[in-house]
Amino acid sequence: MNENTALAMQDSEDSVRVVRDALEFRRPARIPRCNFFLHYPPEWRERFGPEERHTDVSVWVATEGAFFTRARRVKEEGEYVYDVDAWGRLIRSRSDAYFSEILEVPLGPGVDPDSIEFDSPLLAGRYLQNFGDTAAHDAALAEARRKFHLFAKIGGPFHRTSFVRGEVQFLMDLATDVPLARTLAEKVADHLVAIGLEALRRYDLYDTGIWIGDDMAFNQRPMFSPRIFEEVFLPIYRSMVARFREAGARFVVLHSDGNITPFLEMLVDAGIDAINPVERRAGMDPYAIRRRFPRLSMIGGMCNTELLVHGPAAAIRDETRRLIELGREGGLVLGTHTISAEVCTEHLAAYVETLDEAGVLEAEDAPRLKARQLG
Repeated sequence: MNENTALAMQDSEDSVRVVRDALEFRRPARIPRCNFFLHYPPEWRERFGPEERHTDVSVWVATEGAFFTRARRVKEEGEYVYDVDAWGRLIRSRSDAYFSEILEVPLGPGVDPDSIEFDSPLLAGRYLQNFGDTAAHDAALAEARRKFHLFAKIGGPFHRTSFVRGEVQFLMDLATDVPLARTLAEKVADHLVAIGLEALRRYDLYDTGIWIGDDMAFNQRPMFSPRIFEEVFLPIYRSMVARFREAGARFVVLHSDGNITPFLEMLVDAGIDAINPVERRAGMDPYAIRRRFPRLSMIGGMCNTELLVHGPAAAIRDETRRLIELGREGGLVLGTHTISAEVCTEHLAAYVETLDEAGVLEAEDAPRLKARQLG
């Protein structure tokens, strides 16, 4: 490990404190971070420390599928496996393939949405993840809460409605039958809110909040128009945020890949506190977003597909310092979308070590965190 690399290490309260300060636009004691890895080889662990030290943020996820009790293995046929998942989709997959094929959805064309009953959001098994028993789950949850600013995560009304309707069919609904699309999205959103409220209660995450995952954009533009967002999804988001706030959720964060710039004004209007991952390759410019929406926090902002991959290291260091300055008075949890094997060790070092060295600040109402050696 590089003995010259120091990090203001998180203690049991540090991650919650610095993330909270950042999201509330107070100067954090250090710039909080949110980096996730598709690849973390032994040499990175040796040089940079454990993978978890690169993020202050994590999520705890209930099994939110609308047909939770009906998930099952249908058959195995040659190299293929056929399953019905918790969203009621018939999926064909194979062990050596990354992607699966969706063969059927539960709310296909001609199905009356009022005729479909979702499983109860209060089923206890939804909230155990894959641990199987309460004791193992609760121990893992306690450990995650000790290390991270932990959000309860749910899906969003576009993405999850596309699960039960089919993505292509739901996009067609949005284009040709707005009343039906709205009815479907409202039904799914009510279910998601109920899951989120129960997750906040069971996991006691009111003081951190809710993370909504709703991928609804390509790299160049959203998957549907701002007019459709305003007609269908803006009232839903207003209601979702209001219900979470009323329950006591401190923050509501929206994750969407791609370029959601045309939706930002409406998302701010709905009460969203922060957006993630602010993908640079998709045209999500954190500096422009700050100028236009000075009270919208961002979680992300570092380019993981061009700058970290191609460098050079000096440009990575310069951009990291620039982003640190953007977040000096709060409003930024610095991170990437994901870091893959395309990022070389020296480019990761330029990013991580600059953040370690330049990212420790003088907090407004907390003492300067003491950097310590990783070793």
